Order: sequence, then structure tokens, then C-alpha cells
Amino acid sequence: MADTMTTNRTAAQSQAIDDAVAQARDSYAAARPLTRELHERACAVLPGGNTRTVLYHQPFPLRIARAFDAIVEDVDGHQYVDLLGEYSAGLYGHSHPVVTKAMADALAEGISRGAHTRYEIDLAEAICARYPSIERIRFTNSGTEANLMAVTAARAFTGREKIVAFNGGYHGSLLTFKAGAAGVNAPYPTLIVEYNDTDAARATFAEHAGSIACVLVEPMQGSSGCIPGDPAFLAALREETTKAGALLIFDEVMTSRTDQGGLQGRLGITPDLTTLGKYIGGGSSFGAFGGRAGVMELFDPTRPGALPHAGTFNNNVLTMAAGHAGLTQVYTPEVARRHTARGERLRETLTARFAAAGAPFQATGVGSLLAIHPTASPIRSIADLAGGDPRLLELLFLDLLDRGYYMAGRGYLALSLVLTQDQLDGFTAAIDDFLTARASLWS
Repeated sequence: MADTMTTNRTAAQSQAIDDAVAQARDSYAAARPLTRELHERACAVLPGGNTRTVLYHQPFPLRIARAFDAIVEDVDGHQYVDLLGEYSAGLYGHSHPVVTKAMADALAEGISRGAHTRYEIDLAEAICARYPSIERIRFTNSGTEANLMAVTAARAFTGREKIVAFNGGYHGSLLTFKAGAAGVNAPYPTLIVEYNDTDAARATFAEHAGSIACVLVEPMQGSSGCIPGDPAFLAALREETTKAGALLIFDEVMTSRTDQGGLQGRLGITPDLTTLGKYIGGGSSFGAFGGRAGVMELFDPTRPGALPHAGTFNNNVLTMAAGHAGLTQVYTPEVARRHTARGERLRETLTARFAAAGAPFQATGVGSLLAIHPTASPIRSIADLAGGDPRLLELLFLDLLDRGYYMAGRGYLALSLVLTQDQLDGFTAAIDDFLTARASLWS
């Protein structure tokens, strides 16, 4: 439906969309003079005023002055209901008392200790108990590092070089495949396959099985738009890696929140290695990779020829303490199930509202991780997003900011635990207002 509507859109409608976006940008800028001033300062010392690409949007990005519970406030005093949840790292909101107390208690004992502490044991035990496929684990400072180390482990364990990754995949700043391999990627020899294409994956193994060290896959592609993996496709990857003697790595940096055992637990698929990040650090910098004991023993420093894995802040007490408190006291398995169900209900509600309005939008995702796309056509891979109109998504983003709701410019939402039902109801009402106000742009 959306592709046809985009193709058949008149020149007048297209111009109307351009005009609406320009007006929305002007309105945004006029309401945020301090934000503009800070952006101009930033541009003098940071490339484009930016040190984290995903945060940029036109005409210039938000600058948040403070945050509490599920609210963020920009430097110009505008408050927004935070639906972005720090790109899934902010599961606990901005001031959860259990997490902040754990941080404060750890800080009171002293930071940067340069030694082992009890905190890394506490968090490691909690994670291994939570995710049955993880028998041993090592900590890093980000999901990027976790994925790099997991791939390194797979190559060392198998004695092979090649990795299989997927169009649209995002595994951190050095392993990005949104449009093929990104120019900044680590120089691994990589075979890139279409996501959710089981036949293509099997054909790749038929040709290269003897040289493949691992498959690196998100069970739901997050950065590309919360595109769920087909269970049959993911099961085929497990089958092919097992037959080939390669390792299956599940990147659950985002999706580990979806159930007690992550998305792998819901699917009933056991990977050899799993990478983690985001919320598990309790809001602090965090990453981890773990899995089969026989693979992870490569990093045992008591073994001759062990692989080195250093990192000044791998076991920093702030992250270890906050992560353990959050995982064991706040985001219990029952809470995880309820939160996942709440996200499913919101996605179903949004999908119904878009369909009822005849609007070229849809929501995809799993549990509390969602994405809104400016197309109503089926989405199984990043290629299916090509028919959407990104101008409509930008207009939705800016209009929602104007109404006091903050999501990612690309349409991504990661619900935090502290969002209230009233706030979610307000968000869906804001979506209804947008659909009514902008209906002439697509009808």
C-alpha cells in the first residue's frame, strides 16, 4: 500500500510534504534558541557538532539539560515523555532508586580500584543464571567491544577466518552492515547475506562451509528498524553452523530484555556465544560476551597461550554494582514478561491506528523494542524499507516533539519500566492527532 501511494503521489502532494517538513524544522528551531547556540559552539570543536552519529537530526539536535523518571528536559526548558530509553540502555528510567543507591554505595567505597572486586562476580553469576547458554562470561565497555571479542574468539576457536553477517545488521560502530560493510568496519573477511533469507544462508554455507568461523546475527535487527528474525531462518542458522563446525553468535545487546533468557529463550535456539550490552549495565557503559565454557576458556589467563583481553574499565565498580542491582532487584523475570507484553500491546495499538487512518505507517518490533516505519508494506529485511518516504517519518518525529513526546528520529522506541500507562495513552493520542492533522499528505 505504501509503495503504491509513494509512487502515485502527485507533485503537489510531494511539495506539500516538503513544505510541511520545512515549516516543522523552522518551528523547532525558533522554539530552541539555547539549543541552537550550543550546537553552534559544538560545531567549532566537534565534527558537525557531534560525537555520537545517531543523535543528530535536522535542523540541529536536542540538548538535554536534565532527566528524571521517564521525562527529559532540554536546555530551553521543554519537557518530553522519553520513549527512546537511551536506545534501550535506559530500561530503568533516569533515576530509579534501587539502581542509583547501588551506584552511590559503590562510589562511597572508592572508584578506579585497579583490582578485582566482589561486584564482577555478583553480576557474572546473575547473568549466567539468567541466560542458560552463557556458561562463562567476560565484561567489556560496550556492545561494539563485545561483538569484536566474540568474533575474535570464534576465529581463534575454529581456526577459520570468515564471518557471516547480514544486510541491515548492526553490531556496533566497527561492525555495521546497513548498506554492505561500512567503511569503518574491522577488517574481517565477511560474507554478507540477506536477512531472513534462509535459502541464501544455506547457499552461503554450501559454498564456504570450510572457511566460516561464525555467524553473527541479531535475532531481531535493531538499528535497521526492529525487524524480527523469522524463527525458521534463525533455526536454519543454528543447523548450518552446527554441521559446518562454525559458531553461532547471537547479538542480544538489545533483545536480551525481551524475556528471562533473552530472545533466544523465547525462540528455543541456543547459540554458542551471546553478546550483551545496553540496559544490563544499569545505565552505565557496559558490554559482555559469553557462552560455551569450552570457547570462553580461551581467555583463561591460567592456560598456556591464553588469548589476552584487557580493558581498564571492564570491571568498573559503578557498572558492576548498578547492573547487578537492576538485574536481580528490579528487572526480575516476571517484570520482564510483563514489560514485554506491554510493548506488544503498544505495537498492536499503533498498527491498528495507522491502518484505521489509512496512513502509510506501521510498527514493527519485539516486546518493548519498537520502530515506526513510513510504509505499510510487509517488512522482512532492510530492503523492504526502500519504498517508504523518510520525510513523513521526520515530520512525525518533529510533530511528536512539539506535542511533548521523544523518540528517535528514525522512528525507534525503547520503553522504560517507569513509563506510566497515562504517558503511553498520551503518546497514542498524539499519534492520532498527527494522523488527523497530516492526513492530506497521503490521502
